[in-house]
Amino acid sequence: MPQDTNYDTFAEAYSAENETSLLNGFYERPAMLELAGDVSNHRILDAGCGSGPLAAALHDRGAQVTGFDSSEAMIRLARERLGAGADLLTADLARPLPFADDSFDDVVASLVFHYLEDWVGPLEEIRRVLRPEGRLIMSVNHPILYPWTHPGTDYFVPARYSDEHTFNGQSATLTYWHRPLHAMTDAFAAAGFRIETVSEPPYSTDAPPEIIPPQFTGRTSFLSFVFFVLRAQ
Repeated sequence: MPQDTNYDTFAEAYSAENETSLLNGFYERPAMLELAGDVSNHRILDAGCGSGPLAAALHDRGAQVTGFDSSEAMIRLARERLGAGADLLTADLARPLPFADDSFDDVVASLVFHYLEDWVGPLEEIRRVLRPEGRLIMSVNHPILYPWTHPGTDYFVPARYSDEHTFNGQSATLTYWHRPLHAMTDAFAAAGFRIETVSEPPYSTDAPPEIIPPQFTGRTSFLSFVFFVLRAQ
């Protein structure tokens, strides 16, 4: 992740917010698990695992999960969640990965790639560590968000931008890279992936009514993230 998005400084607050928030606990994570499907006995790499909620859910579904994150504080929290013997390490998706070729059946990358300026290099590394025909299941900020929230900007021009957030009462700044949809799909093809699924899912019906913003009353869907299932060629 970029140096100016330093999760070490707000890891505990982000992890606490992630557990039960609408965006994470009842929208993004259920959607990733739905796309993953039956993962029993799959070797899965959780790229950018954070404090480990998705890794834990995949493990509970019978997967053999390895996780990494660039934040040491996040890895420490993931170890507390998954146990000292969990296969977790500190690594950076923007650099060569410390895994052998064809090591995994699936890779999940949950809200990670929008921190990266370059996608092709990291995607090529993921392609390398995936077995042939393995899957990359990923979520990123929906490309429509940037022009919606930053009026006057050009959807078609890649751009670096920062947004202020509050996680469990703690303020934090996250820095992202916007890219239009065609730039995403071009990167997938350049790295040797074919698109199997593009998803803009609804939030979970299990979401407590009190966490649904008033503007979403009566709606089941909204645009915040876009999800892909990619197949290694």
